[in-house]
Amino acid sequence: MSTNNPATTTTGSGNVVKVGQKKCKPFNFEVMVYSPEAGYKAQIVVERGCTATNDSVWKFVFDLYKKNAAGAFDQLVHVSYRALTKEENAAVVGMIDGLTDAQADELPALHQAAKDFADDPTDDSKAAVLNKAKSVVNAEN
Repeated sequence: MSTNNPATTTTGSGNVVKVGQKKCKPFNFEVMVYSPEAGYKAQIVVERGCTATNDSVWKFVFDLYKKNAAGAFDQLVHVSYRALTKEENAAVVGMIDGLTDAQADELPALHQAAKDFADDPTDDSKAAVLNKAKSVVNAEN
């Protein structure tokens, strides 16, 4: 390799954890893909990450796409909400079996907030999206 190749001098980003009594294996689980309205699709994913001490970090992920003129979907917004409490962790883990009716009932408001953010990405519209994501997670709590 050349000495001016950045790959020889730059360390990549990653996570290495010694496995002990606690074992945590990260994964992404696609819960559902649906069409919130004509010309759009949304993907719901549950993510499990791991801390340096092998504790689980659970996230509810909502990705919004819009169909372009060629008929393909372009991603507009990526929303990642990290569960902060024991109850939120349980709610996100429960999504692996599917969303509850109450959680599904909150999705249209999240969809609209995400569209609003895509049109006008301000701090206020970002906060609105995160609040709606939190509402989806906490619909059963």
